[in-house]
Formats: sequence, structure tokens, C-alpha cells
Amino acid sequence: MTPRVRAPQLKGRGWLNTGGKDLTIADLRGKIVLLDFWTFCCINCLHVLDELRPLEEKYGDVLVVIGVHSPKFEHERDPEALRAAVERYEVDHPVLDDPELITWDQYAAKAWPTLTVVDPEGYVVATMAGEGHAEGLMRLIDELIATHDAKGTLHRGSGPYVAPEEPNTTLRFPGKAVVLPSGNVLVSDSSRHSIVELAADGETVVRRIGTGTRGRADGGPDVAEFAEPQGLCLLPAEVAEAVGYDVVVADTVNHLLRGLKLATGQVETIAGTGRQWRSTVDDHAHDALASDLSSPWDVAWFGDQLIVAMAGIHQLWWYDPIKRTTGIHAGTTVEALRDGALPDVWMAQPSGLSTSADGRRLWIADSETSALRYVEDDVLHTAVGQGLFDFGHMDGPADQALFQHPLGVCALADGSVLVADTYNGAVRRYDPVGNAVSTVADGLAEPSGIVVTADGDVLVVESAAHRLTALAPGALSAAGGSTAPGTRHRTERPPTLVAAGEVTLDIIFTPAPGQKLDEQFGPSTRLTVSASPPELLVEGAGATTELRRRLVVSGDVEGGVLQVVAQAATCDADVEHAACHLTRQDWGVPIKIASDGGQRVALVLRGLDEG
Repeated sequence: MTPRVRAPQLKGRGWLNTGGKDLTIADLRGKIVLLDFWTFCCINCLHVLDELRPLEEKYGDVLVVIGVHSPKFEHERDPEALRAAVERYEVDHPVLDDPELITWDQYAAKAWPTLTVVDPEGYVVATMAGEGHAEGLMRLIDELIATHDAKGTLHRGSGPYVAPEEPNTTLRFPGKAVVLPSGNVLVSDSSRHSIVELAADGETVVRRIGTGTRGRADGGPDVAEFAEPQGLCLLPAEVAEAVGYDVVVADTVNHLLRGLKLATGQVETIAGTGRQWRSTVDDHAHDALASDLSSPWDVAWFGDQLIVAMAGIHQLWWYDPIKRTTGIHAGTTVEALRDGALPDVWMAQPSGLSTSADGRRLWIADSETSALRYVEDDVLHTAVGQGLFDFGHMDGPADQALFQHPLGVCALADGSVLVADTYNGAVRRYDPVGNAVSTVADGLAEPSGIVVTADGDVLVVESAAHRLTALAPGALSAAGGSTAPGTRHRTERPPTLVAAGEVTLDIIFTPAPGQKLDEQFGPSTRLTVSASPPELLVEGAGATTELRRRLVVSGDVEGGVLQVVAQAATCDADVEHAACHLTRQDWGVPIKIASDGGQRVALVLRGLDEG
């Protein structure tokens, strides 16, 4: 018999959304508690926040969700930055600020996001990593309700959440902007779920498009609804005339692309089903309205088509507005940094796009690798950036320069590029001629987008300050030298020690309660393995349908990162009209070669019954 595990105490620097009260596990006795270990940079964590909303609404009298914020980037350790993120993403439950990862370690979390379920008696009953667990959680919660109702240990009623004070600003966490032919500026007002047209001064509101309520609806400016929109792209005039809309909006949390007609403010859905993409990669064109998307974050016109930064699956997609089709442009869904010929490259949450003045280069802010990258002649290159865990604020030669989670880029007429270096609170400039980086402006509040007006003025979307900010005249011409003192950071994750030679990789999968593996359309599971550097794996790379893989690890390298993508198809058991489900998770597992290392690496795809 496996012993029951008591839930450790919740320890950290402080609490948000509790009215100033610190919470303990004892305070939560009688409730089903769901701990969500998250960090606000992580797109998978943001997906989970949205997956949990229906559960919080359905089970509000018995379920308490606690967000345990466990930061990756240095900026995320700032308590004010966390407070802003909690508001930005409408986190309507208590949040524990855990900058030193004390509670993270006590609960043995290994990946962002991780979910842990504690029963009303204070025992851990389940732990799972990744996203896509809403259906399984619902079944588990139903089981716990039945069990603890019968035992008399379930207490119904309101939870400890205390809503913060409602802010009052014109914009709230704006995301991106685009300059219109009129000289006005269109801004995605992300936390107010709408699009705002500002006058050329960047302040005066001309009109708001959208109700301001999170939702999904087409129609006129007073009817349309968005969910945390981000990127905006003004289509070429001849294309806009042909398709009947002028601007494409990346409707991020709805997993949609929307078309906006400027003359009337009419909004229509042009791509996406509203379902989040969880499928397999192919090279086919698909009907855009029948295609699932995943957190489209920015859009840009490049090579006679619209390119979409599909942040949720670490890819670029293309969209043809004339044919109304879409498909994959670059990326394999592996979250890492690898250059080369498209589409077989690796990216990590691409969040900003800008096309060079000559149309030859597409610049990319690859946020999770803190990198500036570009596509030219169907090849992906990295101009600045070193990988998933290296970041900082360093000017100078490009091979030494560092950003920290940049979200925006803006290509300038002279060939250089401005970068919204979001978590450094700075605007940086990359000069491809000198192959160097300098700081143009700092002291900004999470800049997320940059645009240049027809007069040459630079406007920065200063997201956490809820405004557009103009850079001082002459700021660009004064940016030739390094101005940042230089800081370097690295996210340290304990590596898995393995011995050189044969290693067994096991993906442990347990279907959610009430589900079974679905073999009706072929094998129900798939496993894809790769490594960075590739020399780490002598044998075992590639895709198979088995969740166990024999690997041969090289002894000629010190270590690296094992990239693993696993998925499993399930269906409801013993139900006449069974629903189908696809569970998918990817891991970047730090590996260190050691003589005393193990010969097995085990990862849990779903572990709802681990407790």
C-alpha cells in the first residue's frame, strides 16, 4: 500500500488576491485545493490559466485554486512585476509569490506548468505537468466531491479570494500597435479585450472597437469581442480591397485571427476554430477557418503572405487571405534554439515580427530564448541569443550581447532593428553592419511593441505603464555606443545525471479517470526525441509510436538538453457517444554525462492517480 503524502506548507515572500492574508494548508482544510505552479513568461502556463477558468466557475463552492508563482527570469522575481502580471492575465484566485522556489521544491515540481491536487483532508492526491488536463481534472474533482461528501470532510462555501481594486486608465496592458495611413495609431488594448484607435498624438482616443469584455463575437465595433488581442498587421492596399478588411488582429487567447475593416469597425473571424492546436505537424495547406491555432501573438506581411508568430507551439505559420488557407512556415514545435533551412528549425515562443524595408528579412523576437532571429531566403538565423536559459542586459558584439524575454521588434529603414527588450525594460538596437547591440532607452515598464511614424518618431508600447511612449528626438542617432553596464543571468535547473551508453527513456502515461487509450484510428501514442547539441544522442532520435525508447548517449560531450515530445489519444470509456481527447507535452530535459549516472529517464505525461 502506498502511504498517503501530507501536503507541505505554502511558503514564500507574500500573497496576492487574499486581502493581505497569508494562507496555510490548514486554512484550506475542507476544500479541494489545486496548486498551479506557474511563471508569467511561459505560454503553457498562460494556457493553463485559461483552462482553469471553467473549473473555477463550475466548482467555485468546493475548489480553491492557488497560483504558486515560481519565476524563471530575473524580472519575474520583482513583486511589482508579478502584481502586474496577475492583473494582466485576470488571475482570479490567490497567488503565492515564491521567488526562491521554496514551495516549488517542497512539492517536487520539475516543469512549468505543474499542477498538484490536494484533497479536503490535506493529502496530495495527484500531480501532473503541462497543459491539457482540464477534462481529467474535472473527473478527479467529481470523484473527490463524492468521496468527501460521503465522509463529511467537504466544506462548501466561498473561498479565500479577494478581488483587487479595479484600475482606471485609458489603456490596460496594451500589446502591439500599428500606424495607419491617416497617421493615427491602432493599439491592441489586451487586458481590456479590445482594439483602440488613437490620434496621431498617441493619447487621444478616436474610437474603441470591441465591447471590452472577454469573449468571441464578430460584428460591429459595439458588438465584437476579443480575448487578450496582441499583434496587428495592416494589409497591402490591393489585398485589403480584395478581401474586404484592412487589418489582421492576432486574437491571442481565442486562438483566432480576426479581420478588421477600418471604415466601419466591422470585425470578422478569418482563421481558427477557437480550439487550441494539439495535433501533428504536416506541410499541407489547410482551410483557415477549419484549422486550430495556438496563441497567435503577432502578425506581419512577408513574402506575399501573412506570417503568424504562433507562440503557443513555438512556430511561425503562414496565412493566405486570398485563398483563405493556412499552414506551417517554420518550426517543429520543439522549444529550443536551432537555426537552418525552413521548416526544420527550433524556436521558443516567438512573440514579435517585423519585415525589413527591402522585404528580404523577417525579424523575430524569440522570447523564451531571449533571442533576435531572422528568416532570409527560407533559412532561419540567430543574430543575438544563446539559448533557453541564458539571458541578461549586455551590449556590445552580437555573440556576447544578451536580452531578457523580448516581445517586440521593429525593422528600421537603415537595416538596423529595434528590440522591445521587455523584461529589461529597455529598447535595444541591433546593427547588422557592425554586428553589435546597444541600448537606446531604459527605465521603461515592460515594452512589448515598437512602431515608427511617418515623421520618423519612435513610439513604444509601454505595456505595464498602460500607454504609448515616444522616444526623445535623436535617441536613435545617439545609440551608437554601449550604455548598459552589463548583467548576465542563467536559469539553473538541476540536470539529470545519465551514464554514457544505453539509456532507457520511459514516458509514463495514465489515462484520466473514465478514459482509455483510443486505437480506432491507429496507434494511440507518439514519441519524438531530439537533442541539443545533436551529438548528445548517438542513437534514438526521431519519432515512433512507442512510449519507451532505447537511447545511446555519447560520452564525448559533457551534456546538453534532451528534447522530448509525447502525445497520447484517449476516448471516454463505456459511453455511447465517446468524446476523444489528445494529451500532448514537450520537455527540455537538462542532461549531464556522469560515470555514476543512471540509465533510465522517466517522464510523466499524465499522472492523475499518482497520489
